[in-house]
Amino acid sequence: MKKIFKYLFIGMFGVLCLSSCSNDMLETEPTDAMSGSTFMSDASKALVPLNGIYRSMYTAGWSTTGNTHQCFGISAYNLMAEVMGDDMIMGASGSGWFWYDAAYDVKDAYDRSTWRPYDLWMAYYTWVANANYIIAAEETMGGLKEDVDYVIGQAYAIRAYSYFMLAQSYARNYNFQDDPCVPLYNEPTMTTTTGQPRASVKEVYAQIDSDINKAIELLANSPAQRHPSHMSYAVALGLKSRIALVEEKWADALDAAQKAITASGKSVQAVDASSFAPDKSNFINSVGAGNVMWGAQIVSDQAGMYASLMTHMSGTAPYGQRAPKRISSWLYDKMSATDSRLAWWNPSQSYQQKKFEFSNTQTWEGDYVWMRVEEMYLNAAEAACRLGQDAAAKEYLMAVMSKRDANYNTNKTGKELGALTTDLTGSLLEEILIQRRIELWGEDGRIYTIRRLKQGFERPSEFGWPDALRNPNHFDAWKDPASYAWVMTIPQAEFDGNVNMNPNPIPNGDQNPIGDYPN
Repeated sequence: MKKIFKYLFIGMFGVLCLSSCSNDMLETEPTDAMSGSTFMSDASKALVPLNGIYRSMYTAGWSTTGNTHQCFGISAYNLMAEVMGDDMIMGASGSGWFWYDAAYDVKDAYDRSTWRPYDLWMAYYTWVANANYIIAAEETMGGLKEDVDYVIGQAYAIRAYSYFMLAQSYARNYNFQDDPCVPLYNEPTMTTTTGQPRASVKEVYAQIDSDINKAIELLANSPAQRHPSHMSYAVALGLKSRIALVEEKWADALDAAQKAITASGKSVQAVDASSFAPDKSNFINSVGAGNVMWGAQIVSDQAGMYASLMTHMSGTAPYGQRAPKRISSWLYDKMSATDSRLAWWNPSQSYQQKKFEFSNTQTWEGDYVWMRVEEMYLNAAEAACRLGQDAAAKEYLMAVMSKRDANYNTNKTGKELGALTTDLTGSLLEEILIQRRIELWGEDGRIYTIRRLKQGFERPSEFGWPDALRNPNHFDAWKDPASYAWVMTIPQAEFDGNVNMNPNPIPNGDQNPIGDYPN
């Protein structure tokens, strides 16, 4: 396969730096010898391209040539995965942003650089490409060892995260080990680099495991997080916990979650606590909150305005008003009358969300939160339950629920799950997962969780789903964990090397099915 990302360096190197970077950094176009450039000669200087990668994780407009209002990095892709699932309902199409994701109507746009297949591929592989240049300087980078380890460790974490998300987007779940996944590139790429074929799911996850373990090893030597957007030691452990859940490595998931909780220094916050949001609201919009492990600090001169998470979520913003984001009534009803999370939705407005709002509507500010410590407790609860450690699982669950509902308790046991996400079994594992669905609504990338659990789902109208998002053509596929309904098509540009430059069709066997099943 040829590759589109070989031309994409964040260069951006120096321009896409964090607000803490100096304003006089010049835009520098990377060369094929970037690993030996001035930027990579010293750990303090290498923070410039590293911060450039992080800036691109919340900046709109660079990963696609159109539809940029729905392409603003990690938070956009999380929202995409949320509306593809069963718990976040779009009440209307609005301006069309994210509607086609929710309707499973983007895969046939693989030949255009303006839609989701291209956008996802471009973003993640750009981060891979840039991480590779930093990693290549591991043996030659100057500076204190702890500073070098901090930079290089993050580059490994970025690459692990990027391949992890690519694998979840462009292949079926981890159990399909021999399925084709995505190409692996672990060296700096140049315009002359030979394109690689798709590696198998097994091979890609082996690379992910290697990278995240290396990241943890290096970051342990410099564990303090120097900016909320940085993938610190605690964040790398959190990512390992996520990865291990997908791989069904329960002991690893539990161990990583436990260590992430300790290393983060964060604690579960009450929904209405001032430490949950500094403005004493119950919104998820501040990386300064006492429970936030990783996220993007959005300052006024970097706000995406219409191309931002809050614009799409807030009921006070144009897009949020025209395409309201709502919780399924089925899931809302799983909360008791004393659950403080009820404040995140408005039942009198068809369960419209109030969880994600601007911190300042005049300046379009509102931080993006990518990892909270509550997730780590829920990861630990699930992993412990999977290991048959029900008592420990309940302790981790109660660490969250004691701050959510003073009357909450559970005596459930067992690990049985239903074939569909709404088929209730009464097990402890199911209870943990239901509380996860409520707690991480809008944050978790719901479709990825459904896939790793190997469950199917439905979209009944009685739960609040509009008919336009209940396409009967997908009914069977949504119930089938082995379907390709949620497996993204690979952009045509990956095969052509240059969009519209090659009239030949995509080679048989390389492209993912455009429909829910292979023809």
